[in-house]
Amino acid sequence: METVSAQELTRKKCLPCEGGVEPCPLDFSQRQLQQLVGWNLTADHKRIAKQWTVTNFVEAMRFFNEITKLAEEDGHHPDLHLVGYRHVTIELWTHAIDGLSENDFILAAKIDQLPVATKRA
Repeated sequence: METVSAQELTRKKCLPCEGGVEPCPLDFSQRQLQQLVGWNLTADHKRIAKQWTVTNFVEAMRFFNEITKLAEEDGHHPDLHLVGYRHVTIELWTHAIDGLSENDFILAAKIDQLPVATKRA
């Protein structure tokens, strides 16, 4: 598998995955993540995740709604987490293969294009 830029990923569409394929190898996932700002492998290496601290609860819900639209368009659905009313974490993985597929990197790149109002440090 060859890594591609985040911009190239955003031009792709997630493909249906019903299993029967191997998850992305760890070395590929690590290389591909270098193209995505702020995304990290989870400890088990089966998911990628990113965190945001948004300005308020309303912004968190607006962001989730935008992600929902994007996920429905691509047919690939992330795990969305909201803690403390403004701490957002998105996790991506391909459930059918219990690991990462190209779809996860595609959706991550597309999520990164969505506007989100974050709290300044």
